This record gives sequence, C-alpha cells and structure tokens, in this order.
Amino acid sequence: MTRKEEKAYSQEEIEQRLKQELPQWYYENGWIRRKFKTHGWKATLMVVNTVGHLAEAAWHHPDLTVSYAFVIVKLMTHTAKGITDKDFALAKKIEEVVQWRPDSETGGILEGTPDDPRFRYLKYD
Repeated sequence: MTRKEEKAYSQEEIEQRLKQELPQWYYENGWIRRKFKTHGWKATLMVVNTVGHLAEAAWHHPDLTVSYAFVIVKLMTHTAKGITDKDFALAKKIEEVVQWRPDSETGGILEGTPDDPRFRYLKYD
C-alpha cells in the first residue's frame, strides 16, 4: 500500500469544518478534540473500546484521556504534522457510533438504556 501525501488544513479551515461538520469537537494545540461524558466507569470503558475498535479498523490512532466519567479523544495526523481529512473522517465515525441512540433509528424496536440511575450510560448531547 502506498501512502498518499496528506494535506494539513490551516487553523481557520479546521475551525470552519468543525463548526459545520462536528460542532461538539474543538481545535486545541494542534489536535481536534472531543470530550464524551459518561455516567461512570462501565460506560467510559465502552467508549474507549468503541474508539479503539474504530481507530484500529481505520489504522489511524487517537490519543485518549480516560477518567471515571469521561473520555477525551484527540486526533492529529502525525505524518502530515497537522489535521487532515483522515482526522475528520475518523472523528465523524466516532461521533456517529458513540452518539448512536437506538430509539431514534429503530422506531422503538431497540429501546435504549432505561432512564434509571442503575442503567444510565452516556450523557448524550
């Protein structure tokens, strides 16, 4: 497999794309970032594993900060020394999968986690 030359976007281009395409993400210190809030350790680990699966399948690996009730995902293309289409594509897939709510897509067939403190999962946007 031949590696394509990847164009790194300017800060202005990154911020504009985030505003339009990924409004929950932000640009800071050379990375695009997103903080996913959870209701506790079990959900945090599930977010980490989900991001890990998507990153490995994409062969593009983020930095993660993991705590009891949140996960921060940071993306940058090291070979391009900046943010590229690769980062936006993986961020969109992470957003799509982590924020997925079955009740909104399946017409109630898959009901989602109950609104009960014992079963709460993510703090959805």
